[in-house]
Amino acid sequence: MEFPVAVALAESVPTLPTGADWWYEPKFDGQRLVMHRTEEGVKCHARSGRTVTTAWMELVAAGQGALRPGTVLDGEAVVWIDGRLDLAAAEARGNATPRRASALAAEYPAYYAVWDCLAVDGVDLRERPYRERRAALLDVLADAQPPIRPVPATDDAEVARVWFEQLQAQGVEGVVAKRAESPYRPDLVWQTARHSETVDAEVVGYVGPAVQPLRVVVRLPDGRHLLSQTVIAQVAADMARHITDSGPGRRARTDDGETYTTTGRGLVVEVVAGTTRHATVTRVR
Repeated sequence: MEFPVAVALAESVPTLPTGADWWYEPKFDGQRLVMHRTEEGVKCHARSGRTVTTAWMELVAAGQGALRPGTVLDGEAVVWIDGRLDLAAAEARGNATPRRASALAAEYPAYYAVWDCLAVDGVDLRERPYRERRAALLDVLADAQPPIRPVPATDDAEVARVWFEQLQAQGVEGVVAKRAESPYRPDLVWQTARHSETVDAEVVGYVGPAVQPLRVVVRLPDGRHLLSQTVIAQVAADMARHITDSGPGRRARTDDGETYTTTGRGLVVEVVAGTTRHATVTRVR
């Protein structure tokens, strides 16, 4: 297995899929974290591939004690404040310098909500179906204590609907659906249903060729800069015209550390409210 691991992603859908082959997990919003227990210790990296081990040292210490060498986990580093997930606090932790991260850890202790097991004892599990990886995850974490715990999962769509309706007050903004037989691949292999109010956001950059951008970077009303999911053809066409009118951009990074090319101001898009790491752009306004 090569590191950093290219992570699996989820596309936004308006409603949860149903059927005998679907499993569901609450969507814990924080900072994506892949944890690798080596013979020497624990390494962590973000979705972008950036090494973030020093940002989450209490999780590293927990992984050192709980995991066998050759274990690789995928999940979310989250922060709870007053019984609610606090995305801003998690982002502050994930993007902090090592010195600042140490100070923040005392104020905002982190938890690792794990949803996938990519390797056990050095054996790569990514081509195995979700149901087998889930079983491996529960086995690996059978004796683990907080701050490392597996996320809940169910194959009962009614339970998933209850999660969707009742957990929003705790900062859980949706439910992720995964096919029981699906492997783990760096693609849109999962589906996420979120509470679907929308907000206006300004486009500040893009990823991909200027003539056909693959994703856009938006500035949300709260000031966060986020990379979108893959945009639809019409949004890409509107964005390409905007890039041509704006002229050459410069290189920059999102709040999550992902590189993009800036563009001129003035283009506003509609984004699904509650968007965290990958903004869901619905249309140009």
